[in-house]
Amino acid sequence: MSRSIDFTLRLIVRAAALVAALGATLAATAPAFAQVQVDTPWVRAAVPGQLSTGAFLDIRSEKKATIVKVESAIAGVTEMHTMEMKGNLMTMRAIDRLELPAGQRVRLAPGGHHIMLMDLKQPPKNGEIVPIKVTIEYEDKKQETVLVSAQVRGLGTAPPEKHHHH
Repeated sequence: MSRSIDFTLRLIVRAAALVAALGATLAATAPAFAQVQVDTPWVRAAVPGQLSTGAFLDIRSEKKATIVKVESAIAGVTEMHTMEMKGNLMTMRAIDRLELPAGQRVRLAPGGHHIMLMDLKQPPKNGEIVPIKVTIEYEDKKQETVLVSAQVRGLGTAPPEKHHHH
């Protein structure tokens, strides 16, 4: 009986040592994967019956990269859009990619580049958190998915205080 307890304890100690070593390895390599920083993510609140809204954030990549995909569970369709003036008319159109120059902040904001959440499953309400997945592609074609938690803000309210998501 004591042999099996001794054997079991040795297995537990070895497993714990392996988990600790793996944790240390992951902690040491984590900064290599944290190439993208997201600040002040927010989503504009919507009212019942409203089928779309916008999501906004500041994003910065250490290396030259491109946003190639955006997704959110609250919307049937999630796209990157840009707004621009054509004469006296403000136009909005979908874009497939958004370049992120190395080390430079790119602002997704009302009136410019932004994320459109369309075919809303339910209107996001002030104070709720909306999950958004942003897929980044680097020059070497490797991709990274950044998970963003964007706070819903009502019309006329200021964007949230600056905080980071990696």
